[in-house]
Amino acid sequence: MSIELPEKIQARKRDARITLVTSSYNLKYVQAMLEHCVNELATEYPFSEFEVLQVPGAFEIPLMVRRAIVEPASREVPEAVIALGVIIRGETAHADLVGENVARKLMDISCETLVPVINEVLLLNNEQQAFARCIASTLNRGKEAARAAIKMINLREEHEATNRRFSINNPVLPQANS
Repeated sequence: MSIELPEKIQARKRDARITLVTSSYNLKYVQAMLEHCVNELATEYPFSEFEVLQVPGAFEIPLMVRRAIVEPASREVPEAVIALGVIIRGETAHADLVGENVARKLMDISCETLVPVINEVLLLNNEQQAFARCIASTLNRGKEAARAAIKMINLREEHEATNRRFSINNPVLPQANS
């Protein structure tokens, strides 16, 4: 687990199309993450409205993420999708199976559609961990998800603006900061 949030990132533009897909299971934790996420996004994208789609549980999140990208309600593909959910382990392996499969499918969707999918479907051991990551503000994963989405949108904008290309024989790699 990281012990601090990633650095706050300034958006390159003032609006963005972002869809948030949330689970209603463990709602008090997911709702808190959503509020932190939307507040963080709103500071960077003040001229945006964010679409929020709620599904019953974490297992249903990948289906709605894919639908939001492939068949968006607004007819415009989102620039990023943020998946928010909380899975708390119990006495069986069910939580692990759901968590692993959701993570794998979200990565598959992102890679096949080339739309960043930010995965903050958390697999946690107990409610204390859920409180620390979802409700408390120090390590809030909702803020973290927003910052990751902003960074990915910025990177896409930068890539499209510069249209950087390289070949295997002559790669152009980013310079490290000194």
